[in-house]
Amino acid sequence: MSDSMIQVLVFAIVTGLIGLFTYLKCRNQGRSEQTQNKEYFLAGGGLTWIFVAGSITLTNLSTDQLVGMNGNQMALLVWWELAAIIGLILLAKVFIPVYYKYNCTTTTELLEKRYNNKHIRAVIGSLFFTGNALIYMPAVIYSGSLFMQTMFKVDIPLMYIATAFAIVGAIYAFFGGLRAVAVSDTYNGLLVLGMAILVVFLALNAIDYDFSGIPQERLTLIGGPDSPIPWPTLLTGMIFIQMFYWGTNQTITQRAMAAPNVKEAQKGIFAAAGIRLLIVPAIVVLPGIISYKLYGDIGDAAYGRIVGDVMPTWLTGVFAAAMAAAVLSTYNSLLNSSTALYVCDIHEAYFNKEPSVVKLSGYVTLLLTSLTLVLVPIYQQADSIINLLQQLNGLLSMPIFSIFVVGLLFKNVDARAGIAAVILGVVMYGMLTFESSPLHTTIHYIHLMPVTLFVCVAFALTVNKVVFGLNAQWAGKSSAIDNTVKQ
Repeated sequence: MSDSMIQVLVFAIVTGLIGLFTYLKCRNQGRSEQTQNKEYFLAGGGLTWIFVAGSITLTNLSTDQLVGMNGNQMALLVWWELAAIIGLILLAKVFIPVYYKYNCTTTTELLEKRYNNKHIRAVIGSLFFTGNALIYMPAVIYSGSLFMQTMFKVDIPLMYIATAFAIVGAIYAFFGGLRAVAVSDTYNGLLVLGMAILVVFLALNAIDYDFSGIPQERLTLIGGPDSPIPWPTLLTGMIFIQMFYWGTNQTITQRAMAAPNVKEAQKGIFAAAGIRLLIVPAIVVLPGIISYKLYGDIGDAAYGRIVGDVMPTWLTGVFAAAMAAAVLSTYNSLLNSSTALYVCDIHEAYFNKEPSVVKLSGYVTLLLTSLTLVLVPIYQQADSIINLLQQLNGLLSMPIFSIFVVGLLFKNVDARAGIAAVILGVVMYGMLTFESSPLHTTIHYIHLMPVTLFVCVAFALTVNKVVFGLNAQWAGKSSAIDNTVKQ
């Protein structure tokens, strides 16, 4: 039997086993019409801490992380993962208790209840939906396709691979719902983490654990002014990025909101933070650094190439199954969360209070999948997928986060003031960061994030006072949970 046949056979067996285990775990969990939203989007509140941890980990850790971070071929990118631990702790201790107190299906539902206005929920839900559609989904499919193409050194056009990923992911998300996604995430996560750790050791062995000859700027954790992460940004925008991503991003928090109670959710989040500390930093930077010594500066092709070179042929089928599962899991998660945002925040509020969730989800999934494939060629033009993602993320992250900050820290704020602040923030950040803008500045985009956040908060409070004649009231030093009950 040829090597390629062995790879395909192993790939099929591993993929089939994961699908079988997921089916066996989920087959007795039926959906009822009365709790269809909760079942489809929050797994009926039935995820134990193990599946919360597994799904959070693999939803975030896909080929856009493995390919993108290793594609920078420097240690500096590890700061994204280390800072994420703070974001996860804040999710567990600050945000999750509030979401459970309000029995939220989406993070944006909290905004509706804090501002007592459904329109602000729809606006922010639409922004999250747009970010998923235009930024994260095409990036995940592109990076996964690139990885498969470079790892197996195949001559298949990247768009063919991307189309296969998108179609399979759409089918899976439509029929599975969050429960199946989370369960398969956990099984796949064990496989992905195990194989990624193996890659690290095989890559280290390939250079005899000798990092000599690698430029110091590739190994340092203190970024200079021209690096992707200048060290002062660790003290400015980095923490706010993590607070937004882990605390308010529907795709991540949806997993934690699907546990039976707050304590179970917190256990899962802390477990995910432990994985982030002990395992993830090494697997997202070391292979890239080692590939620089072996091949030079090859960008986003680094991870796929080094895996293809150092891993034994008989294991590449297993690794391909793991990476394909990681791509599909992240894509499924984005599809499921985006569908939840549309169904719960927009469709039920303005069109039909009791739609057929599964049927409507199918239409949304078809639309998003088509848009993903249209945008993949644009991501092929990026020098670094991870740096592009982080810069684009700033367009939405701080303006949206400012509305959560105002909503949790203040009372008596008109929702229209918050919406105006979001619009200002998106426009301001775009004008300052994109080179085509006449107001473009050389200040690093991470530095601009806290500036955007503070300007949005100040603008919301000012408009609330000047335009709507309302005095915002500080919520006090007690927790946001207690204050939300009183309001």
